[in-house]
This record gives sequence, structure tokens and C-alpha cells, in this order.
Amino acid sequence: MQPRIVPYVNGLRWLLEGWRLFRAAPIGWLALVFAYWLLMSLVSVIPIAGVVAAAVLVPPFSIGFMAAGRAAAAGSPLSLALLFEGFRHGARAQLMLGAIYFACLAAVLGGTLLVDGGAAARWVLAGERPDEDALQSAALYAALGAAALLYAPVMMMFWFAPVLAAWHGAPAAKALFFSFFAFLANWRAFLAYGAGAAVLTTAVPMLALSVLLALSGGTTAVPLAGLLFPLLVVLLPTLFASFYASYRDIFAAGP
Repeated sequence: MQPRIVPYVNGLRWLLEGWRLFRAAPIGWLALVFAYWLLMSLVSVIPIAGVVAAAVLVPPFSIGFMAAGRAAAAGSPLSLALLFEGFRHGARAQLMLGAIYFACLAAVLGGTLLVDGGAAARWVLAGERPDEDALQSAALYAALGAAALLYAPVMMMFWFAPVLAAWHGAPAAKALFFSFFAFLANWRAFLAYGAGAAVLTTAVPMLALSVLLALSGGTTAVPLAGLLFPLLVVLLPTLFASFYASYRDIFAAGP
């Protein structure tokens, strides 16, 4: 379970590898992403308890996408059963990680209370959208910035923790420890990965929208969501597949 330190350019290669893995089985990836979105949406409908359950389920479902990446890399077909891989192997460890993940998210939201009085927290937990004045206030944006900073170490702990627990048999605490320091040791690669992902998810859609508006003379009858949806259909599975690429690169020895 010893992590490797890889060059910064590998972060961009993870995205390219994610695209290759998506192209290997596009229908299977789309089915998995849609099923995941549907299940999490149904769970999140329940006030408060749904938010808790959705957070707890993130680690076990992440194993499903890791298993899909492994299957695509091996040229095997992708089935919906892969999405539940985390519940079949080491479910107890995954749910423990889920409980820790929820506690971390609660701490992050708790930190925002000191900045905006709870507007951001109520928006996330209860779907209570801030009024127009709050949306335009500096406090809300400061709270979102604080949340991003507080979430960074949480992301580092949970990037590899579920797969280390599931495929390497690591206890939850050890998996979180190794994930955090593997991420930290490869911060250059993850910085390149984050920059590339930001370009894919923001610059590319905006460029596509600008081109369509230019071709239509500045007006288009197609709603914005209709323009961006095809891009999201491709980008989301690519990003999910790139998570497996990062794991395979840094923990090259495998389970």
C-alpha cells in the first residue's frame, strides 16, 4: 500500500486516461452515472435525514466507480451491479468511512456559521435558498470560500480512503492517513489535475456556448441546460473514470 510520487504531468494524464476508459464502455458508464444520480436524488429528497444518508453513502458508491474503471481497463463489460461493489466487500468499513465523511462535512458547514450566520448551511441541509440580498452579500461568498478551504483536507483524506479500505483491507483510520499523505506527496500532480478538470468543466462548456451563440447571431432558441447537457454527459463519466486512473498511478502495486 506504499504510494508512489509521480510527475506533475501525470495529473493531466489521469484525465486523458479517464476519457479512454469512458470510450471503452460509454453506455455502461452512462448507465452507472445515471443510476447513481437517481439513487442519490431519491435519498436526498428526505429532509435532513436524506442529506445524512447521502453523505454516508458516498464512500461505498465511490468503490462502484473504481470497480467500473478497473473493469473498463481490463476490457470487461460494465454492469449496474458494479455500482454496489462497495456494499458487497467491506461494507462495514465503507459505512464507517461514510459516517466520518458526514462528520467532516458537518464540521465544514459548522465553520461557515461563523461567517454568514448559517445561510450556506441551511441552503445545503434544508434546501432553503437565500434571498436575493443574501445572494449578493459578501458574507455568503466568504462562507463558500471558507467551506472550500475547510473541505480541502477532507477531500485529501477521502480521495483514496474508500478504495484502500475495500481493496487493500486497510482499517478506516489507516486508509484516511495513507490517502491524505499520498495526496500531499503528489500535490503537484493533483494541482495539474485540478487545473485540467477546471478547464474541462468550465472553460470548455463556456467556449462551446460562445461558439453556438456566435453561429446563431447572438441568439439561440435552445435553453442553456440543453446546450450544456451533452457535455456533462461526457464529462461526468470521464471525471469518475479519472479517479481510478489516479489510484492506479499512485498505488501502482495494486491490491
